[in-house]
Amino acid sequence: MKFLRLTFAGLIMVSPALAQEEDVFKLNVDVNLVEVHVNVVDGKDRPVGNLTKENFQLFEDQIPQHITVFKHEDIPVSLGLVIDNSRSIEPRKERLDSAALSFVRRGNPYDETFVVHFDDTARLARDFTPSVQELEETLASVKPFGQTAIYDALILALDHMQEAKNVKKAILLITDGIDNVSKHTLDEAVEATRRSRVAVYTVGLLSESGGEKAEDSLIRIAEASGGRAYFPQTADEAGSIMNRVARDLREQYTLGYFPMNAVQNGAWRSVRVEVTPPPKFTAKLNANYRRGYYGPRK
Repeated sequence: MKFLRLTFAGLIMVSPALAQEEDVFKLNVDVNLVEVHVNVVDGKDRPVGNLTKENFQLFEDQIPQHITVFKHEDIPVSLGLVIDNSRSIEPRKERLDSAALSFVRRGNPYDETFVVHFDDTARLARDFTPSVQELEETLASVKPFGQTAIYDALILALDHMQEAKNVKKAILLITDGIDNVSKHTLDEAVEATRRSRVAVYTVGLLSESGGEKAEDSLIRIAEASGGRAYFPQTADEAGSIMNRVARDLREQYTLGYFPMNAVQNGAWRSVRVEVTPPPKFTAKLNANYRRGYYGPRK
């Protein structure tokens, strides 16, 4: 019988469940397992560990679901660094490149990472590699120029994620401005993100000229994926945020369930996770996760 590991990156995954690997359990051939990956933090944005399955409730389209799989572990991630190379980034490029490399170093030793650079166009600058040295050479090899094709770069990175070796996937998108040259639209980028099941974390060092419109676009992209959007004021603050993202990827809870909805029409299904604090735990808990997925289609 064929075996398949059904874990995924910080989001929701729908997988044909032929069987789980040896450390989980075997599944029937005609069911789909949905996995929701959840970051839980307290009011000071600190990760909350030691929660059990009983602390979580999960709903699909407002209907309670039975949590069949519960895990809290660090597994390898396939990462995409999508990095702004437009002219305006030049004064901060060296510090941002250093922060991105620090982000990679904080990961699992079995992670793999690729780099997409964007300016007037988007391009794959480095294919998947486990080597931090290769990534460093790639980041150092380019000189900023041109404008800002964020949406084209994101869609290119999401497409390239189809070649990932790991089932857990995430993208870190770093920019200092608003898209002004992409062939794709924001709506197309958001829809591609919703369909990809890849967590997208956006880091925007935005000028006042980019302002509210640029911020809104990065928030929409991150929220569509179950990731988060951050808006640091300096390159040093951006480095701290990237370390926080690396932490979030290591600290996720995985909730797996078999949907009660047996209809296979490819429609969007909303997902809600509620977290109940343990006894005597007084801090408010916040959960971040992908808020839905496209169901299976016959």
